[in-house]
Amino acid sequence: MQIKIDAKLKAKCPRAALACVTARVQPGPSPVPLLGEMNQRELEIQELPFPRGVLESPQVETVRKAYKSLGKDPARYRGSAEALLRRIVAGKGFPQINAVVRQMPEEALAAADAADLLAEQGLPRGPLHGVPVTVKVNIDQKGHPTDGGVTAYKNLVATNDNPVVANLRRAGAIIVGRTNTPCYSMRWFTDNELHGRTLNPWDAGRTPGGSSGGAAASLACGIGVIAHGNDIAGSVRYPAYCCGVYGLRPSYGRVPSFNETAKGLSGISSQLMAVQGPLARSLADLRLGFEAMAQPDIRDPRCVVPAPLPPPERPVRVALVPASGRAAPAVSAAVRAAGALLERAGYAVEEVSPPGYEAAAELWPKLAVADVLAQLRPLIEANGDAAARRAMALWSAVWPRHDAATVLAALGERNRLLRDWQLFLDRYPVIVMPVSDLPPFEVDADVKDEASMASILAAQGPLMAISALGLPAISAPLGEHAGMPLGVQVVAGRFREDLCFAAAEAIEAHSPAPTPIDPVVARRSARG
Repeated sequence: MQIKIDAKLKAKCPRAALACVTARVQPGPSPVPLLGEMNQRELEIQELPFPRGVLESPQVETVRKAYKSLGKDPARYRGSAEALLRRIVAGKGFPQINAVVRQMPEEALAAADAADLLAEQGLPRGPLHGVPVTVKVNIDQKGHPTDGGVTAYKNLVATNDNPVVANLRRAGAIIVGRTNTPCYSMRWFTDNELHGRTLNPWDAGRTPGGSSGGAAASLACGIGVIAHGNDIAGSVRYPAYCCGVYGLRPSYGRVPSFNETAKGLSGISSQLMAVQGPLARSLADLRLGFEAMAQPDIRDPRCVVPAPLPPPERPVRVALVPASGRAAPAVSAAVRAAGALLERAGYAVEEVSPPGYEAAAELWPKLAVADVLAQLRPLIEANGDAAARRAMALWSAVWPRHDAATVLAALGERNRLLRDWQLFLDRYPVIVMPVSDLPPFEVDADVKDEASMASILAAQGPLMAISALGLPAISAPLGEHAGMPLGVQVVAGRFREDLCFAAAEAIEAHSPAPTPIDPVVARRSARG
């Protein structure tokens, strides 16, 4: 329905009225049931200065409970937005986390005022009404550059929203800023010459992940509630792993996307593997973010709305994959710990690997080196920064170039492997495996030398296998090692995000995310 704002309210708050008039909300069922426990100081924490010893930023369900009587006090959404904007500014100062690199205070405050007015008038509100979110700089957001961390694109201003952004707005979210990404979004590290380096709040000497490193780092230090990311080779799941938050890679086709600013053609491997997804500090928030993002849009021909799927047989069988031959002991221990928690929750857990586990990981370079990387190479050579050019050179040195015949054969191999995995997932509906075979890498390890790059590419096999097959997966934090968070990857069959969430929630019940944290304390402890 189109929202109408009466003349009295327009005079009272013209910016909010404009925001309301240009937005559409979906009249739907009553608000989503509140999940989880409300922080005891849910109202106080909005005004606490940044940084603190331990941050306790509110989650979506907390926001809803805290502002339950919003109609009687319509200034609170604006107050919340103002406090969060102050936190973003502080995050760009000491200790220079530099996660949110484009701010939009006027727009955010106008959206907050609009949220207040909707509540005051008792108009329909979306499932993310008033919830602060961030969007990555590599997708279109109307009125802002889609720079992708590339200096040459700093003035490439979008005239329309990407479907993900449109869906977040439609759900009532307040976009408070845009998060950092590496140049051309093709590293597992987040640094570029346009916006600078994003630090991991846990340890400035370790990567926050990439390419959605800004999204994960911002959540880890209490900025925002839900963050947008995208994933072609682990760019949602790996930053979530490095920063101690949750990240969902949805099934291929579940979340629509289209950048009007992108003038080139999308490569085959990008069409098959690139997805958009949410990051959050709780699975309740992650689920709501996913549901908001996953509304269909005709601009994306890949968009799929799956039919209702039957529940699995009980007890749900879980395939545990603690080691691939390269996994660090701490990584394998985290996977086995997840298995123990799932057994406690009633799952039937067995250590068994899916068929062609290594072959699935090897599909990614067979498809992408001759496609995505080949398309990016001339762009990076022309517009990329020094780190992007160095990383690209090392990728090319470590991975051989494949001819067209090899790529076509790999497409056929992908079809066969996906069939084999689907049969396996019929028996074991959930797979728990590493996110990466190693703990978070040292900063700039991918621009060091060929040996370091080879180690990184081998360690990221679990990420690339799932990307190549187009399956859904949640990166869930679990445990710590040497002062850094660890985690596991919870995988299910196509369009079975529900099974990923259910299993991850069983883990979260005993081991919730260790964030938000104070990055000052984290860095001091890391130093000694």
